[in-house]
Amino acid sequence: MSSGAGTAKRPSQWAIWFFGALGGILWGYDTGVISGAILFIPDDIPLSSLEQGTVVSGLLVGAMLGAGVSGRLADTLGRRPLILLGGIVFVVGTLGAALGVNVAMLVGFRFVMGVGVGIVSVVVPMYLSELAPARIRGRLTSLMQLLVTVGIFLAYVVDYAFADARDWRWMIGLGVIPAVVLAIGIYTQPESPRWLVAHGPGGGENGVSTARAVLERLRGTPEAAEAELSEIRESVRVEREHTEKVAIGTLFSPRLRRLTLIGMLLVFFQNFVGINTIIYYAPTLLTDVGFGATDAIGANVAIGAVNMLMTLPGMWLIDRAGRRPLLRWGAVGMCLAMIVLAVTNLVGLEQGPLLLGLTLAGIVVYIASFSISWGPVQWVLLPELFPLRVRAGAVAFCVTFNWLFNMTVALLFPSLLEAFGAGWNFLFFAVTTAAAYLYATRLLPETKGRSLEEIEKDLAGPVTA
Repeated sequence: MSSGAGTAKRPSQWAIWFFGALGGILWGYDTGVISGAILFIPDDIPLSSLEQGTVVSGLLVGAMLGAGVSGRLADTLGRRPLILLGGIVFVVGTLGAALGVNVAMLVGFRFVMGVGVGIVSVVVPMYLSELAPARIRGRLTSLMQLLVTVGIFLAYVVDYAFADARDWRWMIGLGVIPAVVLAIGIYTQPESPRWLVAHGPGGGENGVSTARAVLERLRGTPEAAEAELSEIRESVRVEREHTEKVAIGTLFSPRLRRLTLIGMLLVFFQNFVGINTIIYYAPTLLTDVGFGATDAIGANVAIGAVNMLMTLPGMWLIDRAGRRPLLRWGAVGMCLAMIVLAVTNLVGLEQGPLLLGLTLAGIVVYIASFSISWGPVQWVLLPELFPLRVRAGAVAFCVTFNWLFNMTVALLFPSLLEAFGAGWNFLFFAVTTAAAYLYATRLLPETKGRSLEEIEKDLAGPVTA
């Protein structure tokens, strides 16, 4: 194939990666924007500490539902139509929450927004993973995490722009823009070739021929496309011959229970290392140590920039250093930052430049450590761990619990902060980050540089087991 032909294919490929990962901007924006909006919602709608946690976590309950139903729908409808549906759900939820007049409306429409978040959190990593070539799969799949951080950063910028006006409705409502772009853009993109072979329209050779066309578009040569297609077809054939039914119980069969445990612990630690306390409540924490509301949101913009920029070296390293080293060293950095935050708050420093500086420095080091490691790696690893036949259901199962753990932290943190203060909470997260280091060292497999089918043979073993 000529170089001109190869060049002609690149714009469409980048459209696939961009629109596929654009759900990350929505996810990041809708989860991040509440950190600033929650400071001003009480101007119009009074909130207790528990109601504040409920407004924040309403999105996370919806995300649990969206993730829970996505596995079956992703196999039935396809990856691409489900991402389109997620964009439509985002539009409805965002507009409703922006126009809310009471706690019930806020919680209800943030729940709807959460359904969209849950859908994209399951389907987008799977979609990108199944379309990406093995040598750069980590980089391309982690595009979504980069765009999650972009969405969070944009949310913080919008929060700051409307902070003086205390206009939380515009903060939330502007999230409708990327939702519309996602819904329109993903409609023009191809379906996953792996889904087409396994579940494609018309079945049999119809799905295979469509998958071949998609792979030729992605890989650039018929030879490369045919080689990958043969590997996919063999994997699908072997899985179909296996008598194991695809159900929740399947994930705890002797063949898969270790992978399910690894996936569940991955999402547990990603949430219980404390990231959600920073993303949702950083302005609240900063106002507690002496920042004004607008200054706290301004500092939050800087935190969002660190979150976004440090994801870039994570994307570069994930296919070079590997998944495990990033998680291990990220856990070390997060643990040290949490110790600094815990000690700073427990020794009882008076409000002033020292307390402000140490708190902000601890948060920045923590965010940088998370963004280069646990942020992108989880969403790359989850689709890699499981065989094709159970991938959608297994990722949905793990991500459902991801949102359950996320919701638990978001719901309880305001009350725990009020009851015990920040210091003891940070000390708890220092312990969990140390445990996360042990998990990454002892249990986690390395998957860099191998095709999904090679990983399946190595981790899941023969289907007759």
